[in-house]
Amino acid sequence: MGDILPPACIEVSPIGSFWPTEKILNSELPRLVFQISFTVLLSELFFLVLKPLNQSRLLPQIISGFVLTRPLLGRYSRLFELAFPVEGVLNIEVVAHFGLIYYAFLNGLEMNLDTILKVRKKAASIAIAGIIFPMVMAPGLYAIHRKFYVSSDGNRLEESTKNAYLLWTLVLTVTGFPVLAHTLSELKLLYTGLGKSALTAAMVSDTFGWVLFTLCFPFAINGERAIYSVLSTIFFIAICIFVLRPIIVRFIDRRTEKDEWDYDQLLFVVMGVLACSYITDLLGTHAIVGAFVFGLILPHGKFSDLVMSISDDFGNGIMAPCFFSGTGMRFFPKLIFNQAHWPLTLLVVFLLFIPKILSTLFTSFFYGMRVREALALGLLQNTKGAMAFIMLNIAWDRMIFFAPTFAVVTSAVLLMTLVVSPVINAMYKPRKRFDQIKLKTIQKLRDDAELRILTCVHNARHATGMMSIIESFNATRLSPIHVFALYLVELTGRGAALVAAHIEKPSNYQGDQNLTRTQAELESISNVCEAFEQQHDAVRVETSNVVSTYETIHEDIYNLAKENGTSLILLPFHKHLNTEGVLETTSYSVVYKDINQNVMQGAPCSVGIFVDRDLGSVSKMNMRIIMIFVGGPDDREALAVAWRMAAHTGIRLLVVRILLFDDAAEIDTMIQDDATGILSSVMDSDTQKEIDDEYINSFRLTAVNNYDSISYSEVDVHRGEDIPTVLNEIEKIGCDLYIVGQGNCRNLRVFSNLLEWCDCLELGVLGDIVASDNFGSRSSLLVVQQYGYGGMNFAKLQSNKAANKDGFQHIVVRTEYQF
Repeated sequence: MGDILPPACIEVSPIGSFWPTEKILNSELPRLVFQISFTVLLSELFFLVLKPLNQSRLLPQIISGFVLTRPLLGRYSRLFELAFPVEGVLNIEVVAHFGLIYYAFLNGLEMNLDTILKVRKKAASIAIAGIIFPMVMAPGLYAIHRKFYVSSDGNRLEESTKNAYLLWTLVLTVTGFPVLAHTLSELKLLYTGLGKSALTAAMVSDTFGWVLFTLCFPFAINGERAIYSVLSTIFFIAICIFVLRPIIVRFIDRRTEKDEWDYDQLLFVVMGVLACSYITDLLGTHAIVGAFVFGLILPHGKFSDLVMSISDDFGNGIMAPCFFSGTGMRFFPKLIFNQAHWPLTLLVVFLLFIPKILSTLFTSFFYGMRVREALALGLLQNTKGAMAFIMLNIAWDRMIFFAPTFAVVTSAVLLMTLVVSPVINAMYKPRKRFDQIKLKTIQKLRDDAELRILTCVHNARHATGMMSIIESFNATRLSPIHVFALYLVELTGRGAALVAAHIEKPSNYQGDQNLTRTQAELESISNVCEAFEQQHDAVRVETSNVVSTYETIHEDIYNLAKENGTSLILLPFHKHLNTEGVLETTSYSVVYKDINQNVMQGAPCSVGIFVDRDLGSVSKMNMRIIMIFVGGPDDREALAVAWRMAAHTGIRLLVVRILLFDDAAEIDTMIQDDATGILSSVMDSDTQKEIDDEYINSFRLTAVNNYDSISYSEVDVHRGEDIPTVLNEIEKIGCDLYIVGQGNCRNLRVFSNLLEWCDCLELGVLGDIVASDNFGSRSSLLVVQQYGYGGMNFAKLQSNKAANKDGFQHIVVRTEYQF
């Protein structure tokens, strides 16, 4: 094993601390700081390199250690000795194991026992099968490995196979829940059916992995005395759960309610971690078991959120890399190829993928899953996390695995985790093929079809406003409404913990005194939606949430809209109404505005932005709506929405069509040339006008002539600058709700010029005018964008604003407004 660094024996005599010499400030501490900084910086560098592949931080941390081996940077002895001198190994090892203990504690803290115990049968079956199949097949695969691998003096296999069988099997059974949560979040599959099944199964599998590790690890290191270690550890865990936990929870909840925690008091948490770790290590299990159990018994909610927000960067970003980089330093894939039967050994590496995949294929027969979904679930369950690498390090340290076996298993584990993201991304890559016959729009929806709406909210206030506008959509038994209420949560810090906290419905939360802010908000939103559902027989509401970064959360919204077959996505306007009746911005307004614009650019169905001016206070039995129609697909979709609302008893609708002539009707050829979308072939103005006239005539014939509550008027406009004047005249009529089209596909120069004055491009020209405080309206506003003609390119609109300052001319009103 010429390239493998031999174990070093260091003679030390600690004086009053773990430092091996008395020269702490002059040599030991600076060297330790340099080693930690070097390891963290190197892992961050590889994290940036692997980021396009949607990899978690675990793999870059291992790779950062691998590049320091002798085949790579380790061949430069001076560089290696500078970074990791022999006399500094003990220091970095102590820090690394402390980081491992704290990492295990954070893993326990993000696990939710209530969620695990209430898991659905399908996810539990996948998890159990994913444990049984590897346990049955792993010994056979290890026997094949021993048969194929050609040992030599430099590359010997372990002589004692009993413990090797055990750890080989344990490594294959575990699934890394935090790593899988990160992968699914990056691939935007976290809230799909596949993602939910995979994530819940991974949580159960990860928990079983800890149980198996606790029960089986002592047998690998303690021999005949292992049974005493196992029994004493189980007794200690029982004391922690049934005796210690109620005392700790009562104490922590009391202080959490009063917000009395500070950094000094959180030091007791670290002391508890170390104490539990020491006890389980003393009992003959492993220190990480005690740390994990201590994290598991702490209350989940505000306190766990506080601890992780404070210590995540320290534990996961600084301490953990010191340990996992050590795995990379011990990894020598060259040993697989330095023997005669290397193709067969390489085959064994790939055969280790099979047990988890076979387990999900087997389970698929009982739950009617498609083969493609079963294969994807199998690949996802193959994702390995910290537990697998912890076991590998233990096997190396205890000489249970010799270098060749360690290289084979580590290669398989790394490949399993590395290939999951690109393969699943290729299998579930969003399709760009659209069926024009089944356009997801309100206009194309049959009268007797269920209307599916995906509504996004950021708080309970938004939920109340959204329910008020959805109530206007006139749900009936013939055409019921299915609402998917989505609470958007920003992903920050330790992602798996936040995902685990929101994986179940809010009804599962026990009390509200220890809920995090996001959990409490979700519960409030759920209460609003449930109350609305109970008031309307023809409405069904499902409340869920999305935990993602705000920069990419629109992709999760896309996937949920596609999966649920929605015809409309409703988004809240980024400003909210203050007590003086003025729309004002908040600290999150810019972020919410970006989310709305991102959704509109590529939504798989029609989109509506709702500007709420307290519409909920308006009785639906005496509600007035004005729909302003200029022309184009967005206006037709807006008219379809208003038409459906007009069927609601007590709602009166006025449709005002603005007819453009002369200069106001001039075509903007640049917009026409840049038209995109699956229906861009119908973007020419003549065809658009024909479609507009046909739809308006149908509306007048079917609705206006048969319902007294619906009226229609037309306004002639000869110069574009008269449009604000027209809107002011309409405002004098008075209404509770305006409905307008966003107007992205209006290829008219007048609207291109008016964009110069728009503050909120996502509302379009008409919507921006009506929503502005200068307009003086107290009415709510719904802006609609129809699916099928390409989303808005807001960056291009910002850069292409034209300055057009022509004068005003005249306006001719052809009919009287009648409400």
